[in-house]
Amino acid sequence: MSSSQSKAVSGAKPPNKKKRTHEVSEPREAPPRLRATAPKAERNEQTLALARRSLGGGGKPPRRGRGAVETPLVQSVERALSVMEAVARSAEPVPLAHLTEVLGIDPSSVFRLAHTLKRRGFLANPNGRKHYVLGPAVWRLSREYDWSQMLISICRDPVKALATRTGETAHLAVREGRQVFFIDHHAAVDQGVIVAGLTGKLMPLHCTAHGKALLADFGLAELKALFGTTPLERYTARTTVSLPDLFKACARVRADGFSADNGEYLEDVRCVAAPVRDRGGLVIGSIGVSAPATRMPEGRDSVLAQHVRDTAEHINGLLGA
Repeated sequence: MSSSQSKAVSGAKPPNKKKRTHEVSEPREAPPRLRATAPKAERNEQTLALARRSLGGGGKPPRRGRGAVETPLVQSVERALSVMEAVARSAEPVPLAHLTEVLGIDPSSVFRLAHTLKRRGFLANPNGRKHYVLGPAVWRLSREYDWSQMLISICRDPVKALATRTGETAHLAVREGRQVFFIDHHAAVDQGVIVAGLTGKLMPLHCTAHGKALLADFGLAELKALFGTTPLERYTARTTVSLPDLFKACARVRADGFSADNGEYLEDVRCVAAPVRDRGGLVIGSIGVSAPATRMPEGRDSVLAQHVRDTAEHINGLLGA
C-alpha cells in the first residue's frame, strides 16, 4: 500500500484486535443544532392543485389493506392543514376566495378555519384584509424543532440496512451552507478495512458525492449565488473546481438519480450518494455509501449506486406517507 493510502485507509490487525478505520484529514466539527437547507421550490398555481389533491375533495376515504381499514382522517384538521399548505406555497398573500376554491366548501367555513389559525398565530393578515400569509407561530416551531433529528429517526433503519446490504459504511447528510454536514452513519461489521463514520463532521459540497446529491436541483445561477466568487478548492487531481463543471455534475445527478465521488476529496476513497426528498420533492438530505477505492472498482460502483438509489426512494416514500 502506498504512503498516500496509508494516511486514509488502515489495514486489518491480527485476530482479536479492533478494526482500524479510515481517517479523514481533519474535517471540522459542526456547530450545534444545524438544520437541513435546500433551495426553495417555485411557488405557483400548481401548488393549489396539490392542495386539492391532498385534500381529496373533502377528505380521503379510509384505505383498505389486507383485512384492515386505515383510521379515518379528521376532516377539519385536514382542511386546516390544506389551508396552511396553500398559503405556504404561494409567493403572495392568499385571498380568502382562493382558499375557498382550494377547499371546495362554503366561504364562511373557510373563514372560520383561517380565523382560528390566525388567532393561534399560524396565519397572519399583512395588509389588514382577508389575504393570508404564514404567521409567526410557524417560524417559532421551525426554530424550536430539530429537523436533523427528525430525519435521523426516519432514516436510521434504512441507513443500517444499506450498510448491511453493501458491506460498506453508509452515511446520512444534510446541507449547511457550502458544506455537507453528516448527521448519522452505520458501518458494516464484516470488513477488515472500512471508511470511518463521519457523524458530526463537515466536508465540502463541490467535491463529494453527498455534496453533489444535495445540490442536485441547483441551476448555474443558484450555484453562483451559493459559492460567489470564492474559488473552489482543489483537493486531488480529480476535484471539480469550476462552477460550470459542477452544474453539469448536478444535472447528471438529476438524470441518473445518484452522484459519485471517484477520489475527488480523498484519493483512495470512493463514494456514491443519492438525494433524499420531502413530500414536495425538495432535496432535504442525502444518503450514500463510502468504501476504499480498491473495493469499489468500475462495475461495483453501479451496483452500489442502485442500492443507494433504492434506499433513497424508500426514504422518500416514508417522508411522503
